[in-house]
Parts: sequence; structure tokens; C-alpha cells
Amino acid sequence: MKSIKKLLLLSLFIVGLIGCSGVKVLDSWKGENAATLKSKNTLVIARTNNQQARIAFEEAIANKLRAAGVPATESYKKIPTLNVEKKLTEADVAEAKRKIEAAGYHGVVISVMKDKKLTVQRNSDGGYYAGATYGVTEPFYSASFYGYYAYPGSYYMQYGGNYVPETVTTQESVTYVLETLFYNLDEPEEKQLLAVVTSSLEDPEGASATAKIYANKIASALK
Repeated sequence: MKSIKKLLLLSLFIVGLIGCSGVKVLDSWKGENAATLKSKNTLVIARTNNQQARIAFEEAIANKLRAAGVPATESYKKIPTLNVEKKLTEADVAEAKRKIEAAGYHGVVISVMKDKKLTVQRNSDGGYYAGATYGVTEPFYSASFYGYYAYPGSYYMQYGGNYVPETVTTQESVTYVLETLFYNLDEPEEKQLLAVVTSSLEDPEGASATAKIYANKIASALK
């Protein structure tokens, strides 16, 4: 049973969906019945209106599930008309349930992007004289205001250096919050949820470079 649970944890790896330079598990939970998914014909759903992203997400998760011994299928292959993005009415939910049951699926793994945050950092450099020297003039006093006003003051700068123009650079960082939920549809409604992992993904790029890091993070969170 312990080995089965370990295999199930592998299915939580969303590696390959989107790689990222920074991964942080925000929260995770798994129920006592989590291992029951292993024997279920499972439908993998990625809720996004971007078809290319949907395909990539579903294939990556389904591959991990199959590698863990879970019979999984991407929803875009078997139920391409399943509208996974819009807010569903009761009629929509009933229709989706009919399609899923008719296709013979008893488990569902669904991934949803819960939040997206853009952070902009502004950095400036330059705007000074490199190599310039500073000093104080000999004291100067004048009885008249205009005489004193004509004098530039006691603090001066010898422009012996080169002026370095100011440069301004900005850095943008995008953080996504992704949530993946696992369900056993054969359980009573109050027990169908098997596991949940919520993670933040910073600056998503390619999948391959950070796949192992992301997998280890999620696996550690569910041990």
C-alpha cells in the first residue's frame, strides 16, 4: 500500500506543463483514500482557453499518471467539445457529467491557474561624473548682497572626470498560482477529492530544465 501511495504522488507532478525558474509549494493536502485513483480510468483536464496550453498541460500530466500506473487520458483527445473554461450552469455540469460517464471515466485530474501577478522592478545607474574631485573654496565675504550673490558659493566640483549618463532598466517578473486537484468519481460526493497541490511558479519558461526540481517540490509536500 505504501508503494502504491508513492506511485500516486508521482502523478501530482505538473512538470512539463510549464517550467519555471522559481517553484514554491504554497499548500498541499491528500486524503486517506488517495491511493484509490490508481485503479481508475482517469480523465485529465486543463482549464484554459488556450488550446495549445491545454494540450501541453494535459499531455504532461497524463504521461506522469500513466508512468505511475494510472490509466489516464487527455480530455482534448476523447472529449474535445468539453468546454473547460467558461463558468458552467447546472445544465452544463449535467452535460459534462454525462459525457464523462459515457466515456467510461471514474477519475478526474484537473489543473487550474488560480492567479497571475506581474511585478516590475526599476533600476537606475549613472547620472554622475566618474573621477570628479570635490573641495571647498577660500572663504569669501561681501558687505553687499549683490556682491555675495555674484559669488557661486563655497562648495564646488572640479569636473576632472567623465560624465556617466543615467541608464534605467526594468525587470518584469510573472508569478502564476497553479492548483491541481485529484478526484475519484466513484466515491460519495463528500469523499471524491483525493489530493490538492497549490504552487507558485515564477517566470515560466521551458519545461525540461526545471522538471526535476518541480517534481521534487511537490513530492516533498505530499510525503
